[in-house]
Amino acid sequence: MSDSAPLTTDHPGQVASATPPAPGRSRRLSDRWLAVAFTSPALLLLLAMSVFPLLWALYLSFTDYSATRGGPAQFLWFENYTAILTSPQVHQRALTTLIYVVGAVALQTVLGFAIAYLISRRRHGRGLLTTLFLVPMMLSPVVVGLFWRFMLDAQFGVINSMLGSLGLGQVEWLTRQGTALISLVLVDTWQWTPFIMLIALAGLTAVPKYLYEAASIDRASEWFQFRTITLPLVWPLLLIAVLFRAIEAFRLFDLVYILTSGGPGVSTETLSFHVYKVAFLGFNTGTASAYGILMVVIVIVLTQLYLRYLNKLKED
Repeated sequence: MSDSAPLTTDHPGQVASATPPAPGRSRRLSDRWLAVAFTSPALLLLLAMSVFPLLWALYLSFTDYSATRGGPAQFLWFENYTAILTSPQVHQRALTTLIYVVGAVALQTVLGFAIAYLISRRRHGRGLLTTLFLVPMMLSPVVVGLFWRFMLDAQFGVINSMLGSLGLGQVEWLTRQGTALISLVLVDTWQWTPFIMLIALAGLTAVPKYLYEAASIDRASEWFQFRTITLPLVWPLLLIAVLFRAIEAFRLFDLVYILTSGGPGVSTETLSFHVYKVAFLGFNTGTASAYGILMVVIVIVLTQLYLRYLNKLKED
């Protein structure tokens, strides 16, 4: 029997045959293990830094554990949660947090969108103006708090000096209940309005120009173009920015700690600052853990409802 002729193909550029893989080696298996080797450190770090503390806090929330008391913790089941949900003090802190979140986010949304709209209509100097407005957002909240603490000082602050030169008198911005929470809202607005502005500016620049050209041909007014073209196309992106800012404002701690420390009285004591006092001043670790778990649940539930509204808006 003669030797078999080499395999030929009709196309000279086509490979005649493929070399079979070596026995005992699986490329798919090696790729899988390679992926596991690269992702395992990140997953372990995530478990150690995020998942495990959350599960540990969930366990402590059902106990009377205290960081300064020796001995084993007693299991209380839902007593911590019941005490929190029925406490008038907690209701007052929740109302303060709600007023702050609604006031700050609403003011930031209006100002941020207005600034972005004005910047988007400029042809020259747009990049410089955007950079200047982004400066407050780049600063640390602690630096911002210390800066405005000196600015709003009742005796030596720059704001009161300007008001005095205008003959308007001095205002106790941080030491009076009627103005302390307003001061927090204004300071937070000063720092985080650029965040809303940046997202709104991205949405405004993405609006197709031919829509405005067609509206101009039809002699549509500026208000009609804004109401029927600009706002509907930018509104979904603006709602996402509002969601991010509402979550961050709900967790406010640093500005309260630097500016007012929850005072005067408890007029500016938000939920996050109250949890800090319970955990690190009262050392009621179990109760503070229950506070944290409840805040996480509230944020998750409200976020899911908000996302459902966004999906419905997108479908419509």
